Amino acid sequence: MKHKKMRYRFENSHYDLQLTAMVDMFTIILIFLLRSYSVSAVQLTPADNIRLPASFSASQPIEALKLVVAKHGIYVEDQKITDLIDGKISASQLDRRDPNFIKVLFSALDEQAKKSQGIAKANTEVRFDGKLILQADSEISYSLLKKVMYTSTLAGFNDIKMAAVLIE
Repeated sequence: MKHKKMRYRFENSHYDLQLTAMVDMFTIILIFLLRSYSVSAVQLTPADNIRLPASFSASQPIEALKLVVAKHGIYVEDQKITDLIDGKISASQLDRRDPNFIKVLFSALDEQAKKSQGIAKANTEVRFDGKLILQADSEISYSLLKKVMYTSTLAGFNDIKMAAVLIE
């Protein structure tokens, strides 16, 4: 048997471009990129003259009260609360009965907590959750940080996040 060669005639042929598969592919890529891209509305900039500790772990910043412990002072929401001398707090700032309690820091944090609780009473969508972002210079002693965290928890800020520089 002999096979005949078939000849196709392309003279009168007309082909349409099928875009359905390509549109599906671009839709999937677009959804993937939108899901993997995240933008945080929280602005967290290190205070002047502060060296944050380094970390390998990364997490999204949260919206919270900002507390800065630098070698020259303690700040709550960019307002200086007390001076530090070479990263040490003076004994007059501490409570005589509880040497871990920083009086001026408690007053400032308690004022912020009351302000947040007042807003939460007026607006049911907002609630006070006691979150705090602590930026501390890497050369600050652990004993001072312990006093700051102790005082913060007494003022109602139990959820303390430490800010660090991400090492990639």
